[in-house]
Amino acid sequence: MTSRVVDPITLEVARHRFAAVAAEMGTVLRRTALSPNIKERADCSAAVFTASGEMLAQAEHIPVHLGSMPESVAACLRRFDPRPGVQYAVNDPFHGGTHLNDLTLLAPVFVGSEHVAWVANRAHHADVGGEAPGSMPAHATTVDQEGHRVAPTLAVSEGLWREAFVDPFVSASRTPWERRGDLDAQMGSNAVAVQRLAELVAREGLERYRSLTEALLAYGQRRMEAAIEALPDGGFAFEDVLELGDDDVAIRVNVRVDGGSLRADFSGSDPQVAANINAVVAVTRSCLHYAVRVATDPTIPANGGCYRPLALHAPVGSIVNAQPPVAVAAGNVETSQRIADVLLGALAQAAPERVPAASQGTMNNVLVGNDDFAYYETVAGGQGARPGRDGQSGIQTGMTNTQNTPIEALHTHYPFRVTGYTLRRGSGGAGAYRGGDGIRRELRFNVPATLSLMGDRRRHAPWGLRGGEPGATGEDWLIRAGRSPERLPGKVTVEVEPGDRLVVLTPGGGGWGGA
Repeated sequence: MTSRVVDPITLEVARHRFAAVAAEMGTVLRRTALSPNIKERADCSAAVFTASGEMLAQAEHIPVHLGSMPESVAACLRRFDPRPGVQYAVNDPFHGGTHLNDLTLLAPVFVGSEHVAWVANRAHHADVGGEAPGSMPAHATTVDQEGHRVAPTLAVSEGLWREAFVDPFVSASRTPWERRGDLDAQMGSNAVAVQRLAELVAREGLERYRSLTEALLAYGQRRMEAAIEALPDGGFAFEDVLELGDDDVAIRVNVRVDGGSLRADFSGSDPQVAANINAVVAVTRSCLHYAVRVATDPTIPANGGCYRPLALHAPVGSIVNAQPPVAVAAGNVETSQRIADVLLGALAQAAPERVPAASQGTMNNVLVGNDDFAYYETVAGGQGARPGRDGQSGIQTGMTNTQNTPIEALHTHYPFRVTGYTLRRGSGGAGAYRGGDGIRRELRFNVPATLSLMGDRRRHAPWGLRGGEPGATGEDWLIRAGRSPERLPGKVTVEVEPGDRLVVLTPGGGGWGGA
């Protein structure tokens, strides 16, 4: 059987079967994880790949994880000859990873002697060492300051962790017991997926299985080519900035549409910097995948085929294609948001009735810890207004898709308290359709700890579209007893004491259309 004779109904059933495997991986990972960051916040993703490393299906998890995960598979393919019963690990940003917190675990799937697929999951480990709890020190200039690096390595053999991988990874963390629990959840997630795919191949037969995968990839490609062909040909340029203290780091793109293909060229973007906002090319590619689906047709199957018509040029050594040994922790969580904003700003010129105004454009990362615990949270904000609809308030947007840590879980696991949690009314930009509001979140610390903030849109507001007004910028305040409230920089690491309070005001989304 060839891909050309797979009928549409069979193809749709197969698409959902593969997606269900990825979704089950995510469910297993969350339900068996130890850390609140994975169990409660769902800071994890899962996907299924062909034997050659093309993404076949993904769960509806985190865009920056999923779009960059093929790089992890490719890195392992370059280094290893896959064999049954093993799993590989990688977090090195310059060898298939994005930032050190995100560890990817990959397992090849065999049916007999035939290598038929890969399964992979990525989970954000709340602490992997480095110079500050949470592994995102604001002062970092090199990646080694951010924690423990794992180049593509054999991590699991016959269901057991290899000491050469697991011992250094766990011991580097301030919370080794938590790391081991989350690692076990990752291993189990892949094991379930290996079993499910083996069952599917046994049911369909190897020849038919391969025909279905080829047909799914071809279908994704056809859908994306048709969606791009619906856009006007031409070049569409846009630029925006990322904040670095009082300085701005520019990201520039020219998106060219030519028939059924699209190319994003980031020439003119600023060079990489001596700070942690550098993004590796895997992050930039994930932003491209996300933005094009937003601007065309989000119902297109998210697989390797649908990304074949997309080309990327990211100058080596630039802020969007950083080279070692620079720090990259915020490149994954903050620069990714700005890259997506820039791409959407360009695509709004080609698809003005589909692209929303800028959402909050930051993940508002809050990290608190000491030698006994490590807490990580991203705080939601305002969504940009869309053509015909107001933006949503208090929601994760762009390259993230996590949940919040329930207050009950937070109070159970960490020595601080949530003393305020409300919408930031009026922070969304005005317009015919209003941007969504951000959030006001307040924490009170009970023990001495190190606090790191990694946020943006503190000086430059999320932009509106078609005459809509910008959303409000974000603010971060530290309130110490007997002192005036101190406004903190968007990216900072400071020490806090019992009784100190942190107030985070997240940005609102931009408005769409003249009021």
